[in-house]
This record gives sequence, structure tokens and C-alpha cells, in this order.
Amino acid sequence: MTAVFSHGRLRLYLLKLLDDGPKHGYELIRLLEERFLGLYAPSAGTIYPRLQRLEADGLVTHTAAGGRKVYEITEAGRAELRQRAGELTALESDIAASVEDLSALAGEIQNEVRGSVRDLKRELREAARQTRRPRWAPPGPGPTPAPAPGPSPVPPAGPTSAFGASSEAGPASASTATLAEFDQRLATFAVEVGALVRARRLSDSQLRTAIRLLDGALDGLRRLLR
Repeated sequence: MTAVFSHGRLRLYLLKLLDDGPKHGYELIRLLEERFLGLYAPSAGTIYPRLQRLEADGLVTHTAAGGRKVYEITEAGRAELRQRAGELTALESDIAASVEDLSALAGEIQNEVRGSVRDLKRELREAARQTRRPRWAPPGPGPTPAPAPGPSPVPPAGPTSAFGASSEAGPASASTATLAEFDQRLATFAVEVGALVRARRLSDSQLRTAIRLLDGALDGLRRLLR
């Protein structure tokens, strides 16, 4: 759970949402997710126990509708909202600040991911260009003199380039160099993102958001490389 909802503040915010009208549990989860711009969403295991506690305290009631429990605030719940109006104002301010921090973190990670994807695409294009490069040797400076009498030279195992090495070594060397640079970029990316996350001392919720962003980047790379 994000830190803004510590010390019973989620209970207070649930009352605030129910004060706007009756809602079932998953509707409350969706509203919280929208409030945090999709960067945080409480689990059902977080919401439903608190609703049950609110009901046990007489602050909400529920009715069954369409196989779901629909929760409604009671007069006692509204009285608690009025008594804690100052806390609710401070909570709204903290939520706004938390959303701003989460958005900034998401933007930084997305920029890192986009930069890495651009680098990867550039390296893949270069590797493809190297693979398509024609394998031919430039002409020599003049006619080659006839060889002196003697045993015939043993032909090389495969086609050769102008430098005497197998022509297949060129693309293989280029591919190896590209893979080495990719490995270096990947390692640098992991170190930079790790340092960025640790420097912020993120909460569990913020780290889960970062993990979802990285999972999304990985899915994008999988689609790119199919």
C-alpha cells in the first residue's frame, strides 16, 4: 500500500468515496486506480477487509445486488467524515503529491526504456546492414603474374576475401561486435535504472509500478524481435 494510506487513512478515503454514493468493492478499487492515474491500484485483499471493519464499526452497510455486495455510508460514517475533515484535506494534498512523484518516476523510467529501445533498434539495423553487405574483393593493381612451376597450392576451405581470410568472417565479426555493444548497453541500463530507483527510497507500491513499466518494456522488445 502506498505510504499516503498509512495509519488508517485508507479507511477515511473509503468513507469519502462512499459518501459520493453506494459502490461495490471493485468499483472502489477502480476509482482509487483512476485517482492515482493508473500508477497504483489496491488489491481486493486490501479493500474488502477494511470494508468489513467499517461495517462492523457501523460506518457502512451493504446490500446484495447482482451477486455483489454494494456498500453504503451510514450517518455515523458521515459524522466521522465531518469530524476528520482536516485530515481528509491533508490526505487529498498528500495524494496529489504522491501522484506527482509517481508520474515523475514513471516518466524517468520510460525515458530510459525508450532510449534503450532506440539504441537496440539502431544496433539491429546496423547488424542487418552488415549482413546484407556484398561479399566481394576490390580489384588488384594489375594483372597477376603467372605462378612458377611447382605443386598446385591447396585451395582454401571456403571463399576468401581480399585479405586472405574467409569472407564469412566479416559478417560474423560484425555480429559479434554488435552483440558485445548490446551487452554493454544492457548492463549500463540495468545499473542506471537500479541506481535511479534506489536513490529515491521507493515504497513497495512505487517499486511495483517500476516493475510493471519494465515488464511493459520487455513485452515491447519481444514484439520487436519476433
